Amino acid sequence: MKDIQRSVDMWVRQCKIGYFEPLECIARIAEEVGELSREVSHRYGSKKRKDTDDTADLEEELGDVIFSLTCLANSLNLDMDRGFKHVMNKLNTRDKDRWERK
Repeated sequence: MKDIQRSVDMWVRQCKIGYFEPLECIARIAEEVGELSREVSHRYGSKKRKDTDDTADLEEELGDVIFSLTCLANSLNLDMDRGFKHVMNKLNTRDKDRWERK
């Protein structure tokens, strides 16, 4: 994730505006998650796409979410690797018996 954070930072530093404020980042994350949700709903849910709707690429929509999350992390000087490792540790310790295993 360090490479992702570095790539996003290099791109953002080219722009005069820089990183958005944290609440603006959250709004953008919510918007991108909404677009991803809409596409998943059209493909796998009961709400089918209108003929006029474009077909979104799920990978691209997921990439938009990752970019937006990374902008928030970078703007707050957060280490996404450390955060992810913490979550995996929690899943493998505290939550290890939460779900039935195969």
